[in-house]
Amino acid sequence: MTDRIVRLLRPASLRARLTLLALLTTACWMILLAVGFNLFLGARLRAEADDLLRTRAEAVAATVQTSPGGTLTVRESRDDQVLDTDTWIYHGDHAVERPQAAAVVQEHADALAGTGERFSQLAEPLAIRFYALPILDRGHPVGTTVVAVALDPYQRMARLALVGSVGLTLFILLGISIVTGAVIRRALEPVTRMSTQAAEWSEHEIGQRFGTAERPTELAALAANLDALLDRLAAVVRHERQLSGELSHELRTPLAQIGAETELLLARPRSATEQRAAHTAIAAGVARMREIIETLLTTARMDIAEVPGRCDIAALLARLAGAASPEGPTIRVRSPARCVAGVPKEIVERILTPILDNARRYAATQITIAAENHDRAVRIAVGDDGPGVPADLTATLFEPGRRGDPHDGHDGAGLGLALARRLAHAAGGDVVLAETTAGATFEVLLPYG
Repeated sequence: MTDRIVRLLRPASLRARLTLLALLTTACWMILLAVGFNLFLGARLRAEADDLLRTRAEAVAATVQTSPGGTLTVRESRDDQVLDTDTWIYHGDHAVERPQAAAVVQEHADALAGTGERFSQLAEPLAIRFYALPILDRGHPVGTTVVAVALDPYQRMARLALVGSVGLTLFILLGISIVTGAVIRRALEPVTRMSTQAAEWSEHEIGQRFGTAERPTELAALAANLDALLDRLAAVVRHERQLSGELSHELRTPLAQIGAETELLLARPRSATEQRAAHTAIAAGVARMREIIETLLTTARMDIAEVPGRCDIAALLARLAGAASPEGPTIRVRSPARCVAGVPKEIVERILTPILDNARRYAATQITIAAENHDRAVRIAVGDDGPGVPADLTATLFEPGRRGDPHDGHDGAGLGLALARRLAHAAGGDVVLAETTAGATFEVLLPYG
């Protein structure tokens, strides 16, 4: 039983918890309002009954005359029947006038004679309220007027108000439960869709993102956080693939050497010197493999503390532009505030450096670097206002050792653009020459981080 109550008060779903919280809050306020309203109504009804009693007692007292001998005389009036209802007139303890009433009512009215001005109430068996008003003669009390009123109508009204307030509270709580549940369900639907979409993307389409579409502030923050989480996941996956590739590449040579030495040992009998040399070579290969594995795993463990393979493009471009020589061409940088590539900043810098070197070499006065988020990728365009790339060089521009003019006095080997493209390909991107009407513009495409 206790567990069931706990489950009811602490439901599993957030929607149920929010609905329950709204209901409890509203119920507390409604109970306070209902209690306050009924207390106010009860006090007001009692005040009205007292006002009625006081008015009737004063009207009755006005019909009583005191003779010089101290005798009380009641004058007849047009409203005499109304005034005589539940009205007692006493001269001292003697009843001058009394209505027809139950014995218990008569006894209670008699007990009020000569007691001064006061209210009294008979609860059982009848709910009747009494009021005693002294009759004065030259400032001295000579008699008492007692009037009574049945409280049944007032109590009936109070009960009806209580039942009505309880019914209204239940009706409001039911309405709030329905409306709140619907509103919360509708409010949480985008969150459910986004979480489901993020889970699907993390399994099948890790490059998809929610982006910066117009959303309410809270959903926009959630979308940004989910995008950041997917970015980290994508970066970790790329890092794992890179680690696997590096392990495969680095271990291929020592494995081949060990295999070759083993085949030679098994192919024919060998002398002790040859066996010793083969064993030495195999041991060296094993040591090399151990060193490679330990180095790569140590690097991987060091990268766990931070997101691997990410680069803030805006910060990197600002640093590269700031490091340029003031004597060279002017460098202008344009980049959105959030522009993150899923490639380590060292790799991005090594890709951009030869392209910037070429731009500085051929630019007349200005270099423009423009970064943008484009179709789940980062595009960096490096342009200059120089003579541009000759048409006969565009097909072989990225071949190793290819130079535009071997006699231009530059001591480069023509490997910069080839290295930049190879690094970009290894990172899942590319480097291309864009079509322009003036100067030369190279576009670097990198995966979004």
